[in-house]
Amino acid sequence: MMISKKISLLSLFACFFAFQKSVSQTETKKPNILFILSDDHTSQSWGIYGGILKDYVKNDQIKRLADEGAVLNNAFCTNSICTPSRGSILTGQYSHINQVYTLNEPLPDGHPNVARTLSENGYQTAIIGKWHLVGQPQGFDYFNVLPGQGRYWDPILKTKEDWKDGHNSSAGKEYKGFSTDVITDLTIEHLKKRDDKKPFLMFCNFKATHEPFDYPERFESLYENEEIPEPESLYDFGPETTGRTFIGQKLEKLGNRWDSATKDPENWWTTYPGLPYPLDGMDSIQKRKKIYQKLVKDFMRCGAAINDNIGRLLDFLEEEGIADNTIVVYTADQGYFLGEHGFFDKRMIYEESLRMPFVIRYPKEIRGGQRIDDIILNIDFPALLADYAGIKQPGYMQGRSFRNNLKGNTPEDWRSQMYYRYWLHHPERPSHFGIRNERYKLAFFYGQPLNKKGTSETTTEPAWEFFDLQKDPKELHNAINEEEYKPIIATMKKALIEERKKYRDTDEQYPEMRDILKDAKLTVVD
Repeated sequence: MMISKKISLLSLFACFFAFQKSVSQTETKKPNILFILSDDHTSQSWGIYGGILKDYVKNDQIKRLADEGAVLNNAFCTNSICTPSRGSILTGQYSHINQVYTLNEPLPDGHPNVARTLSENGYQTAIIGKWHLVGQPQGFDYFNVLPGQGRYWDPILKTKEDWKDGHNSSAGKEYKGFSTDVITDLTIEHLKKRDDKKPFLMFCNFKATHEPFDYPERFESLYENEEIPEPESLYDFGPETTGRTFIGQKLEKLGNRWDSATKDPENWWTTYPGLPYPLDGMDSIQKRKKIYQKLVKDFMRCGAAINDNIGRLLDFLEEEGIADNTIVVYTADQGYFLGEHGFFDKRMIYEESLRMPFVIRYPKEIRGGQRIDDIILNIDFPALLADYAGIKQPGYMQGRSFRNNLKGNTPEDWRSQMYYRYWLHHPERPSHFGIRNERYKLAFFYGQPLNKKGTSETTTEPAWEFFDLQKDPKELHNAINEEEYKPIIATMKKALIEERKKYRDTDEQYPEMRDILKDAKLTVVD
């Protein structure tokens, strides 16, 4: 009898431990997530989206990811500037919901984000590199981030133990080397120390390719004796040539920055590679041509370092034997003008600024070599990550998982248009919102600061722009007043109202917007 009882107990224990082992194995089957995020690394400079730079960029590792995964052809940001886009990537929310409108707002204390959500569901979460959200990162088990923009050489990073808000780096730790290399080193080092019985969410955030577009010495001679092709609209010198309604950030301003950094380096906010770069005595065409050549070469050299380090991260996953069970995303927080319209910088609803290049690899589920044409937004990214982690989409996210889209099964009710809003008003780059669908784009430049941090108090007259992206893919002609488009514009205005209502962005709290919206016939009526 005693022997029988002992056997029963042993069987019970055996079943219990088998169950525990099964649970453990199930947990480890949850995919790891490596989310690589760069700054301003625009689609024109990836080489996998075509364009005039495709034969010049160093992109073998980006191609490697694309060949083994899926590329989004129509990913867009909802507010094309660094801090707000990062806020949306973390929260799945538009700026007016997460309250990160411009460059100087932190996420509200305790605000939900995807890192916290995954951490609460068994994931190890970390972020290393550029943070740029002012306040201390929340929801991450570990962070080691740059103060503000940080610097390209010998960067200082700060952890929870030496944290001070904003750009303050006084208590951080300096790491010798080039920023992109250092951030990759730290990411790999952290992953080596992980608990391999639990899945991880790892944000590896590069400072590159943000101005001043510096690069490691190994790329100093890259493009040295080459003439890089110019964009079609490089010599667009003003609104009168295209009917656009704003001045924009002209390339000459970048030339002036190089001049200031050369003449007064102690009082300039950064240092640029390759200075001095004289522009004296040139006519407007010669000057713009020369500014463009330096900008685009520096930008591609800076991007080459990102490409190399993506390769290092992919190699590490293979060496660890976890490549098949790790989702790898590489994207940029927004696009960037590389001479198009005579501009540099981002912010605007135009394609070069609005687009987010995006590639994702997950061997267990995503077929390699795919191109996805669906309209995807940065507010969708965290919903996708939660989906892969086996978590029901949290109610705080305004976006939507596109996991089925990546498997070639686009839901019938997937969006056919997207809503955009830029808040950091300046007379040369006015605040605006707009809508883009598969063919057309409609934008309303309302030109008001709305008491947002860093905005100019100088307002601009409200103005409309409309583009037919099929006939005019480079957005060289504002067709807002053309008779043939009147019915389409009327339909899009109605759709714009619906999008604003859908995302709860109706401006009811801004008295100065009431008459503007009324005159524009954009008042939301319940």
